[in-house]
Amino acid sequence: MAHYESKCGLVSRPQSELYMGFVDMRNFTRMLPAEYQNSVTADYDNLNASVQGFNIGVMVDERRPYDRIRIISSNSPVEFCILLHFDQAPDSSKTNFSIELDANLNLMMKAMLGGKIKDALDKIVDGLVAASEGRMPEGMPSGFRPEDFR
Repeated sequence: MAHYESKCGLVSRPQSELYMGFVDMRNFTRMLPAEYQNSVTADYDNLNASVQGFNIGVMVDERRPYDRIRIISSNSPVEFCILLHFDQAPDSSKTNFSIELDANLNLMMKAMLGGKIKDALDKIVDGLVAASEGRMPEGMPSGFRPEDFR
């Protein structure tokens, strides 16, 4: 398994509040633009999506309240595990957030995607930090900007 770790970001939300935003997989579907909503289904523990003809499923494998959430692949062409870390910051109104990903990638996929996976994890953390501070995350793709939800 290939192992990737994001940077650690200081999110301007208390640890319990940030954790609760990630604990229910249905929360992820609520953030999607309307054109993507038909290709994603979710319940409390599971999320399934159809992306460019591929079905990708994930499920919450472990919830450690306010500290960690472990998400694993359930119906996916690649086996992977994601750990979301919610660590208490010295200022209790903030949370140190980071992501770990372990993925069973073949040699060619590691070579093609390795650096991009680390960059994507860092962008997720940066985006969450920016959003928690009321700033627009950099590099926000079309369809996910505030004006696209009007």
